[in-house]
This record gives sequence, C-alpha cells and structure tokens, in this order.
Amino acid sequence: MDDDATTTTTVPLRITDEALSQVMSILAAEENPETLGLRVAIKGVHGVEFAYDLSFEDRTSASDDDLVYDQGDLVVMIPRDSVDNLWGATLDLPSTPGQGGLVIRNPNRPDPVSDEDLNLVGTIEERIDQLILQQINPALAAHGGNASLVEVVDGTKAVVSMGGSCQGCAVSSLTLRQGIEKSIFKHIPEITEVIDATDHAAGANPYY
Repeated sequence: MDDDATTTTTVPLRITDEALSQVMSILAAEENPETLGLRVAIKGVHGVEFAYDLSFEDRTSASDDDLVYDQGDLVVMIPRDSVDNLWGATLDLPSTPGQGGLVIRNPNRPDPVSDEDLNLVGTIEERIDQLILQQINPALAAHGGNASLVEVVDGTKAVVSMGGSCQGCAVSSLTLRQGIEKSIFKHIPEITEVIDATDHAAGANPYY
C-alpha cells in the first residue's frame, strides 16, 4: 500500500509531490519552521472561482474546530468553514512552464449569487433576466463571461446560454449546473429545470 501522504484520499486538500517540495523549501527559510504549519483558507470569491489565502502560521494558533493533518512532513491547517469547499482540491505547481507560485485546482465552485435579498418582480422571464443582470453576470464578468436567458419552456424550464470567455470554457457547464442553476432554483421557484444551450465548441480564448 502506498503511504505517500500526498496521494491520500481521506483529506480535503491533496498536495502533489512537486508542490510539497516547493512548500517545504519555502518553509525551511522561515524562522522556527518546525513550529509552523501551512494554513489554507478560502477568503472569498473572485468571479466564478474561490479566492484563497495560504500562509505559514504557528501550529498552536489552530482553533479547536480547524482540520489539522500531515502531508508528508508538512502540517496543514484548514479552517472548519473552508473544509467542505476544499474537498477534492489539489495544491499543485502551475502547468505553464516558467510560471512561479502555486495553484489550487478545485472542482468546487461558489454560488455566483450571494445570499442578499433580491427584489425580483414581473413574469418568470423578467425575474430570471433581473437575476442574471443583477447578480450572475457581475460575477461572471470577472472572467470575461456572461449568461443570458434564451427562453422559458412550459413555465418550468429555463434555457440559458453562456457567452464571452465562458463559451468554450472547460468549466462553464459546471458553472451553469452548480452555480447559475442553483441560483435560479433558489430565487425562481417555478423553474424546475435549467437547460444549457451554450455552443461550447464555438468559444474562443476560453478561460481555464
């Protein structure tokens, strides 16, 4: 059985061997590295992605409800409110040669619509248009994308298309399903199905 900590599947955030090596090199340059752990937290939302905060902190600073575990020789500390949205993510090196730093590849996406109350009025079509205009598109705009309502079928099915950098993007269908769909269901209870009408093959310069 492979006991390499970086391949463990029972922790939310996996760290590749290459990323672990770089983190340990940086940690070694810190004062009292043996007392420090890597704190990984979700600090907010940037467009349709989570924004992250990575820092070395004293291991004793972890709260009782933080998740603390070892990845090789590295102690990882994740705040409890970040655990669920980091489950299945990987800390890795950038795929672009020569690009420095670290990247988190996360299959989870934030809901593009915040929990604030929205004043949506009018027909189903008008309310969906308002939802897209007020909340969804401002979030997608951070990555040059946008969404639009194509039509409502039988009063229960919303046909939505994504454009801009979302068109052709490898994660746009996931964004639609996990984000926009969830938002429409929440705010437009008459809608029971959201259909993706995006021509993903036609997109140019997709954002990854």
